[in-house]
Formats: sequence, C-alpha cells, structure tokens
Amino acid sequence: MLNFIWIFLFLSAFVTASFKLLVLGDTQVFSELMNAMFSLSKTAFEISLGLSGVLALWMGIMKIGEHSGFIALLTRALNPLFNRLMPDIPQNHPALGAITMNIAANMLGLDNAATPMGIKAMQEMQSINPHPDRASNAQILFLVLNTSSVTLFPVTIFAYRAQLGATNPTDVFIPILIATYVSTLSGLLAVAFVQKINLLDKVVLAYLGGLTALIIGLLSYFSSLDQVIMLQQSALLSNLVLFSLVAAFIAAAAYQGLNAYELFIDGAKQGFHTAVGIIPYLVAMLVAFGVFRASGALELILQATRLVVDFFQLDNRFVDGLPTALMKPFSGSGARAMMIDTMQSHGADSFAGRLASVVQGSTETTFYVLAVYFGAVNITHIRHAATCGLIADFAGIMAAIFITYWFFG
Repeated sequence: MLNFIWIFLFLSAFVTASFKLLVLGDTQVFSELMNAMFSLSKTAFEISLGLSGVLALWMGIMKIGEHSGFIALLTRALNPLFNRLMPDIPQNHPALGAITMNIAANMLGLDNAATPMGIKAMQEMQSINPHPDRASNAQILFLVLNTSSVTLFPVTIFAYRAQLGATNPTDVFIPILIATYVSTLSGLLAVAFVQKINLLDKVVLAYLGGLTALIIGLLSYFSSLDQVIMLQQSALLSNLVLFSLVAAFIAAAAYQGLNAYELFIDGAKQGFHTAVGIIPYLVAMLVAFGVFRASGALELILQATRLVVDFFQLDNRFVDGLPTALMKPFSGSGARAMMIDTMQSHGADSFAGRLASVVQGSTETTFYVLAVYFGAVNITHIRHAATCGLIADFAGIMAAIFITYWFFG
C-alpha cells in the first residue's frame, strides 16, 4: 500500500506539472518540483537529527517505566476487562497477557514494543482459532482496538511539535485524549454490535463507566472556561500529568532498587537509533508529498473540498488539516509526513497544525495494522475487521475536528 501511495504521489505530480506546463504555460513548475525535492530531503534530515535528543529523552524515560513494573501493573488491571470482551479466549491464556501488554504499550506510546507484542498476541490467538484462514472474533476486536489508537502518552507528536517550533508542544494532549476516547469507543461499539458482545456486563460497565466519567469530567470542566483560560488550564494539566508520570516511573524504579540512570541510558540509545533509522523513510515521504504539493495537485484537491464546504456555508479552516486525516488509515509514515508538512506550511501553532497533530494522535494506520498483524498469522479472510476499524477512524477524525475548534477556535 505504501509503495502504491509513494508512486502515485510522484506520478500525479508529474501529470499535474505537465498539464500546467503544456496547457497553462507555467514554465517554472518543474523547477519548483526539483527545488522541493532537494529542500525537503534536507528538511527531513534536519528534523530527524533534531528529534534524536527528544526521542532519546522519552525512550529513556519509557525504559524506566517498563522495568519499574508499570506495564505489568496495567496488565493486571486490564485482564478482567479483556476476559469479558473476548470470551473465546480461555481464562489465563497467554494471549490475554500479550494483548494487555500490547494495549498498555500503545497507551504509553511504546510503539516499538507494541508491534512485537501485538504479533505475539495474534499468534497466541491463532493457536486457538478453529478456522486458521479466518479472523476470529477476538482477533478482530484486538485489531480494532489497535486501529482506534488507544493513546494516553503521544510522545512522538510532542517531539515533532517541539522540533517545529510550537510554543507549547503538549497543548494538544487533552484534545488527543478526548478524540482517542471517541475513536476507541466507536470501534468497540461497532465490533460489539456485530459480535453481540454484552457491554452491559458489570465489569465492562465499570471500566467503560470510569473512563467515560473521566472524559465527561474533562469536558464539563473545560467547557465552563473562557477559551484563553481553557488553553492555559489544558497546558497546565497536560504538563502536570506528563511530568507526574515521569516522576512516578523514576520513583518506582528507585523504590525497587533499580538503576534508573542505566535504564535511561539504554532507552536513550534506542531513541537515538530510532531517530537515525527514520531518516530514509522521512526523506522518502516528505519528498513525495513535497513534489505533490509543489505541482499543485494537493491544492486542487483541497480547493475542491473547500468549494463543497463553502457551499454548505461552513468554516473551511479544517480543510488544511485533512491531508493527515486522509492519509492516516493507509500509512503512518505518510500521515506523519503530512502532519509535518502542514505544520511547516501553516505553523505548528496554527489551527491546521494543531488539527493535524490531534488527528495523528487519535487515529491509527488501519490498513497497515491489518496487513502486518493478519499477515503474521496468514489470515486471508478478515471479515468485519476493516469496516469496524474505518468506523473508528472516521469517528476519531470527526472528533478531532470538533475538539480542535473547541479548544483552539
């Protein structure tokens, strides 16, 4: 899929530029394409280099969180919920532990750890799947929860916003938290409807009720504030929660007698290698989107969307943030490149820049996740997994748009 998207971006840029040259007489368009290629390849390297420090910091902190037992604690806390949502999995089956570890890693932003845990979970569930070529109910629910992006700690987004000059990189934390809740709940409801999962079970209601109460509490509190004060309070709460987690990780490590410093160094090394490792991918995608934009193809799509929005007399500022939303179900690196491109073009603190950040944090690469996880266990019949995943994506995108208007006007 990513290969198809990458090829499409370059070829559509060439076709659009050729039309502008031959029909409209624009003799500068190919010069602009080449300038975009060279400038954005340099930009991709500079962004990756700048990210190395931020990623080293947070990967180091996360390594402390892993070894201090926070993920294991989340595993014990979430097991009763998954026992009821996935009744086909026997009590205390290894799949439940792998599922919980994957969800916990996603919640804490441990992407590198989440993927192997997710594949392990799929393999464990496949071992009890009576139809090996068809996705089981448990596998589908697990995939949808992954594609709905259960994110409580979107460190990477904060890192990119910091690198691109945001005044307060974490000011999107509360909007992302609310939007990802809507996305996850929508995905769960869609799967529950198809699979006839009893969401009225007392344990399930307790978990969902607690999370819903938290979100409603945040909504009630922030809706009562003036917008300027709301932004200040949101930034304060975001920073307080995030640094409290950092302090809790370190305190837990100290209590257990762990060498927090060495754990941090190990994680920081991984963060540095991660920053270096993404350079080729970031160059590939930023250059592709750069020529797509420079050719005028992207603007044609956005102008057509604006015409539709204007016809219904709606505010059209959200249109500039849509490329990230449209790309996210297909490619995480593509959506990341579009988010970066949006923040570079409009500003990290612009409405479009913040919307792209919230969308990036509240939705997931549905088709990529389906391909990787189902491909790992050779499942060819995915049943309702894609449909329910896309429902979650759509809900997350719509929530991101409304919440960004609410918080950032």
